[in-house]
This record gives sequence, C-alpha cells and structure tokens, in this order.
Amino acid sequence: MQGAVLVTGGNRGIGLEVCRQLGRSGRRVLLTAKDPAAGQEATAALRAQGLEVSFEPLDVASAESIDALTVRLERQDQRLSGLVNNAALTLEGFDVNVAERTLAVNFFGPLRLTERLQPLLEPNARIVMVSSGSGALDNLSPEIRRRFEPPPPTKEALAALAREFIEDVRSGQYARKGWPRSAYAVSKAALNALTRLLAEELKGQSQRVNAVCPGWVRTRMGGAHAPRSVEEGADTIVWAATLPLNGPMGGFFRDRKPIPW
Repeated sequence: MQGAVLVTGGNRGIGLEVCRQLGRSGRRVLLTAKDPAAGQEATAALRAQGLEVSFEPLDVASAESIDALTVRLERQDQRLSGLVNNAALTLEGFDVNVAERTLAVNFFGPLRLTERLQPLLEPNARIVMVSSGSGALDNLSPEIRRRFEPPPPTKEALAALAREFIEDVRSGQYARKGWPRSAYAVSKAALNALTRLLAEELKGQSQRVNAVCPGWVRTRMGGAHAPRSVEEGADTIVWAATLPLNGPMGGFFRDRKPIPW
C-alpha cells in the first residue's frame, strides 16, 4: 500500500485545502498542526467527507516535537509517499524576536523535519517546499544574493547564514550588511536554497523535491482582499506532491509553471 502524504500546518488555509485535494485524489493524508484541538477538528471535517485523513500533532519550530513525531511514525511502521512543508508564519514588525520566530517556522522547521523524516520516505516520494515569490533572489541585495545563489551551500552553511541574519538583526547591523527588512523574505530565500540543495543530494534518485509559490491567497495570513482562492493556491502544491516518475526536479513553480528563483 502506498504511504501517506504528510502535510504540515494542515488545520486551516492552504494546508487544509491541500489535505482535502490530496484526499480527494485517493491519497492517505497525515494532517499535522501545532494546535491539537484545531488539528483534530480539521481532520474530523475531512473524514466526514469520506477522506482518509489522520491527525498528528507537530510544532515545526520545536526539534523535540519533530523528534516525537518521527518516533511515533517509526513505531507505527508508517511510510510516506510525500512531505508537504506548508506550515509558515508572517509577523507584524521587525526585530530579533520576529526574525527568530519566522526563521524557526519557515526555514529551520522544514530543514529539520525533512532530515528526520528522510528514512521514512518511499523511493518515489515527493517533497514540496511551500515558498513565496518574496524569497526570489531578485528581491535581495547583490551581496546577499551571491550567498544564496547556486551552487547552493551545504546545509550547515545555509543554517549558519540564517543564524547570521538573526544575529545581524539583533545587533542592528542587518541593513549595513545588505539584508532586507523582512524576516519572511529571508526565510523563503533560505527555503528556496534548501530546495536546490536537496535536489542536488537526490540527483539520480526517484524522489523529487520542488518549491511552490501559491501566490497571494485569501487566508488568515493572506487577508480577505487577496485575489486567489485557497483552491487555486493549493493546486500547484498538490500537483508537485503527486508528480509522475518523470516529473520535474529542483524547480520553483507557480500555476504549475517554472518561475525564477
């Protein structure tokens, strides 16, 4: 039997719609959420629609929570046909607290979770990083862009670069060093770099990893005036999570079409 697709931040917004579309396509889904009550409520709603969805609590900003999830799945002998790193946040203001919290969820979370779950991924598994056009290289200063451009650094070097941004915000040196005044943009640039790095690591294998920009979507994060529905936002994510064997690898997509890094 094919393994389940694990979706982070699946209790609302784009993540919930991704779980719904995956379930309707016949996939088994593991819906994860930081808030157990919200996660269980969302899972019950999807199961009421006849979809095969299970809930697992997960705080992607917590290494302990990631470890606990991995142990539970291992004990269940659970295999994964896909991993959708969807959980993300954007915060008001800009200070070291905002930088730390944003990078913890948007970058370090997917990095740690993907590493820990790698042994559970099936040979043909699909990994999807839900990113944003805000992380495009064109949005970075030349000096910072050079540090994110291909060939990608090692995971250790990439993590060190993310921590350097946080420390530069803490010290007030971020602008002098060329960083943008946006923790969200830096987190997504780092996530894109991680996607390219993983694609290099998986070269020659059947697994596929890609990044997706869902666009500006009407969710709690995107706001009521965003032009896209959650169905539109989820479509390319689900497409990337269910690619055929000869599907693309190491790309950045919106509306199922490649876009510039």
